[in-house]
Amino acid sequence: MARKKQYNETEVVEKAMNLFWKNGYESTSMQMLEKEMGINKFSIYSSFGNKQGLFLESLKHYKSRVNSALEKFKKATNGVEDIKQFFYDSISSNFKVGNQKGCFVTNTYNEFSDKEDQIIKEQMQSFMNNLKLIIIEKLQMDGLKDEKTIQKQANYLLLAKHGLAAAARVNTEKEIEDYIEMIFKNI
Repeated sequence: MARKKQYNETEVVEKAMNLFWKNGYESTSMQMLEKEMGINKFSIYSSFGNKQGLFLESLKHYKSRVNSALEKFKKATNGVEDIKQFFYDSISSNFKVGNQKGCFVTNTYNEFSDKEDQIIKEQMQSFMNNLKLIIIEKLQMDGLKDEKTIQKQANYLLLAKHGLAAAARVNTEKEIEDYIEMIFKNI
């Protein structure tokens, strides 16, 4: 007979996600995960298979948390202003005390850009492609831009979003606001 789990899986995944978010995948050890999650290695392996499985669950959990912001962004109807608001929304939690971590997806994207982990790369690429498609939809609302300009601006904004996520780890709120305002002067 299988033993009943003595922990809430959502809670331990949240704890693991925060640890991976803060330290990155490579720098997070199994010992750190055990301590943070409050469960032993056997339970981690039993529930998630391995460290990578736990990391993938953490990414899935993060995506479900940001899904409401993406849905709000997707449903908005003010074009470029919606993109700008999404930028502000995406960093708003970074300026609460203790939350200066940037974006978990961008941090992961940066960490795995030159690694061979195909599963994680596919997860990152899927997320970025989805975000770029939403940005393109918002830019098309202008009606005055040709497709070439829209593609260039979408690429620019996607890269600016990466920069914003990285900057949110270390820059002040005022510096971030100035950065966002300057991004949209170019659109």
